Amino acid sequence: MQVELNYGRSKLRVELPDSLRITVLRKPPMPVVPNPAAAVQKALQEPVGTKSLAQWARAARSAAIAVCDITRPVPNNLFLRPLIEILLQAGIPARAIRVLVATGLHRPNLGAELDELIGDPWVLQTVAVENHYATRDEDHVLLGITATRGTVVRLDRRFAEADLKIATGLVEPHFMAGYSGGRKVIAPGLAHAETITTLHSARLMADPNSVNCNFKGNPLHEEQLEIVRMLGGALALNTVVDGDRRLSFVNFGEIVASHAEAVAFVRNYAEVPVKHRFRTVVTSAAGYPLDRTYYQTVKGMVGPINILEPGGRLIVASECSEGLGSAEFVEAQRRLIQLGADEFARRILLKSHADIDEWQTQMQLKSMAVGTLQLYSTGLSPAQHAFTGIGSVESVRSAVLESIVASGDSAVAVIPEGPYVVPFFCRS
Repeated sequence: MQVELNYGRSKLRVELPDSLRITVLRKPPMPVVPNPAAAVQKALQEPVGTKSLAQWARAARSAAIAVCDITRPVPNNLFLRPLIEILLQAGIPARAIRVLVATGLHRPNLGAELDELIGDPWVLQTVAVENHYATRDEDHVLLGITATRGTVVRLDRRFAEADLKIATGLVEPHFMAGYSGGRKVIAPGLAHAETITTLHSARLMADPNSVNCNFKGNPLHEEQLEIVRMLGGALALNTVVDGDRRLSFVNFGEIVASHAEAVAFVRNYAEVPVKHRFRTVVTSAAGYPLDRTYYQTVKGMVGPINILEPGGRLIVASECSEGLGSAEFVEAQRRLIQLGADEFARRILLKSHADIDEWQTQMQLKSMAVGTLQLYSTGLSPAQHAFTGIGSVESVRSAVLESIVASGDSAVAVIPEGPYVVPFFCRS
């Protein structure tokens, strides 16, 4: 049997023996919006929980539109121009409209990468498109401290001081915040480094509710909602795409209500019940753009752990065309290898703020605690792979066959779309 995994800009084809009991875990078939342009216009005219964008814009003098960075396959080319055109028609001058790339603590998106991200030359020629820089103190305004957990909240001044605040993005499972999009585009997306490293502190990340597809009791989600309230609210345009990155859902409206509606839609597809656990699980890091770095690959490792039999083997395919990720992440990985998982975890839990990108290493520990991790990647050198702290395999096929022999169990779960599909063990 041949299976295909999302890998880079194409597919990784893996030929597995027919004698294996292979279960391919995919989303149920998703609807595809037949006319995306018309669907976007309808969403902007028929908002969720608030008045239309045109009505908002007529009472505003400035607007800031937050977009996700290059690590998310958001269809910006479908909605940015019609959104901006409504603002212009309502009388907001082009010079008072900004598109802000919500980088969080990721690197800025510049040049050809920015062109790819925005996807529409008209947008780049009409309004200012600027990156967020989380470490620039002067770029941020202090909103206060959250009541429950004492997070110091500093947000990008350009967004916080705009009359109209609009977050845009893709709603998909997220291994810390439950689901991406909405409030998450604002924080950590447009937050100061101090705020981000608090939201991603080890104590929040270690909370059992800081997991995929969960909002109930999720401390990161709760802090994000409080930050939106401190900001005075915002609007949001939310999208969902299918496995081929085609638009499946779009809405617009008040940020919390519209995001909740988008999450309710995507839950039906992204959360897949599975009746038994597997000793061998094969997955991906979702392909381009998510699998450009090992840093983002960790999401693919965490997604399927609920169906991995303790002591089983999780094999992840990720191109990692840009290598490991940031220097800070590499340093966290170095400390993981030097200290070992238990000591690394103990030390980070003593800190009130995480080091930059340290949280991804902490999330890798979740998978390491369940089973053996192995990585297939054509983008990492042997020296780079040494910093992953997990095994390297020459081919996915050979890794699967070795796992079958070691476990004595021929059942294999394959998740081609990686972290965009979250399987949950459910006996009934």
